[in-house]
Amino acid sequence: MSKIWFITGSSRGLGRSLTEAVLNTGDMVAATARNLGDLKDLIEKYPDQIKAIKLDVTNISQIHAAVKEVIANFGRIDVLVNNAGFGVTGAAEAFTEEQVRNQLETNLYAPIEVTRAVLPYMRKERSGRILQISSIGGRIGNPGLSMYMAAKFGLSGFSEALAKEVAPLGIYVTSIEPGGFRTDWAAASMTYAEHIEGYETTVDAMINYFKNYYVPLGDPDKAAKAMVDLAKQDNPPVHLILGSESVGMLKQYFTDRQTEFEKWLPVSLSTDHDDSPETFKLHDGQGFNTTNK
Repeated sequence: MSKIWFITGSSRGLGRSLTEAVLNTGDMVAATARNLGDLKDLIEKYPDQIKAIKLDVTNISQIHAAVKEVIANFGRIDVLVNNAGFGVTGAAEAFTEEQVRNQLETNLYAPIEVTRAVLPYMRKERSGRILQISSIGGRIGNPGLSMYMAAKFGLSGFSEALAKEVAPLGIYVTSIEPGGFRTDWAAASMTYAEHIEGYETTVDAMINYFKNYYVPLGDPDKAAKAMVDLAKQDNPPVHLILGSESVGMLKQYFTDRQTEFEKWLPVSLSTDHDDSPETFKLHDGQGFNTTNK
């Protein structure tokens, strides 16, 4: 039986590659975009498989209307992909209030609200897949990307907690965490804060790298295939890293964090109350302290 996919940000970048890949499998896609003209060729090529929906993911009423429209047309949503988003680069203190709000509203609040809108229907079906397009920037912080990474760290954390929450309902959540892919993320869709002095070796160096030297290694079509295959897995991961760039960064991150953890472990352990139990017991892997129950 064909799956019903709901993909935000279907007209560009990774979302576009994924939408085409899903349509090629014969599945049905509710494809959202702010400009439906960008989906015209797919509508003409797959008229019986695609439902194009105009959606600004920062508009909560549009989100809920879009979800209801998908349910009215298809009856259910099997796979939700929260893909819509964009990047912004600059020093943390240099961003305007509007830039900060836009990052959080588009990259964090929107996928949370879309997920919340879809969950009642998946809960009713006792099944579903949710793919959150986060970033390796949701695991590792880098200069110049503080607002983007604040949103992506939040999305990865939300996804990890949600995965535990909905697992008994037959719903699987995966935070997709790619590195650089050959989309327009670091090019046409990237915006910048106003330049300020003092960040020449950090923020300015990152911006110069993006503008003049950065060559992403990832192929969005291959990433799309990986996600289509992922939706078929019986036991999908909670986090999925995509791209060798991300793999290398995360390996170094784990090494650095372990070193830091071990160095400061005596301080960490010194802060318990004197009458605290010596053994911290985990309950079902959730991290609940049951020693005082």
